[in-house]
Amino acid sequence: MNFAQKVKSYKKINLCIGLDPVWEKLPEHIRTSEQPLVEFCGEIIDKTKDIAVSYKPNLAFFEVFGSKGWDQLKQVVSLVPDDCIVIADGKRGDIGSTAAAYSTSIFDKLSFDAATVNAYLGADSIEPFLKNPEKGIFILTLTTNPGGSDLQSLVCEGEPLYIHVVRLARRLNRLGNVGLVVGATKTQYWNKILETAVDMPLLIPGIGAQGGDIDALKLELADYASAAFVNASRSIIYASSERDFGERAREEALKLYEHFIA
Repeated sequence: MNFAQKVKSYKKINLCIGLDPVWEKLPEHIRTSEQPLVEFCGEIIDKTKDIAVSYKPNLAFFEVFGSKGWDQLKQVVSLVPDDCIVIADGKRGDIGSTAAAYSTSIFDKLSFDAATVNAYLGADSIEPFLKNPEKGIFILTLTTNPGGSDLQSLVCEGEPLYIHVVRLARRLNRLGNVGLVVGATKTQYWNKILETAVDMPLLIPGIGAQGGDIDALKLELADYASAAFVNASRSIIYASSERDFGERAREEALKLYEHFIA
């Protein structure tokens, strides 16, 4: 099953859980483990794998531990069920040869299904990620951080820059394996984005700790033609700092699922 087919097998709105193992926030008993990142993320995956269809490890929180973090990241990816999409959140973007190396690292060495990609360097920085129809990308389009508008909202040839990013994504979507990252905190700008995107899958951060409006999100997605992966990280994985963190994570994941997916 290629990436486009896998996306089509999901519901219109799906839960994605971000795996951001910030060392200072991990439960104390986890920090004394030989493989704390594997133990923490593995427990989250085990307790939520019947609810979430996607997991999104943030590479930075593994890379900060050097080779030990890299080894644990590989193990975490292997724990995600085969019927889920596991997304490398590294926001990679560089010239062609470097992008090709990033692609090999993420897809071939670490076995991710998809990656977040920065389009600032243009088409030739994205194309190396798109050669395998079994792998996909989500291009940063409209992000949730306050400074995102410094560039993304600049008007160029009569349209915001983020619309030009969507148009570029559509041109590159020959194999159906290109999606967009669109923040849940900025649904007031979504109408033109969705109209231009037509049917590309969406990765949507900003629900949970960042305060995205779930009801506004559901309204915007009501008539959209592809699957959306709504990501929540901190509100789920740090629901407890005690030994019950897995169960509490499940409770928070269920709340989100029941609110806008079930």
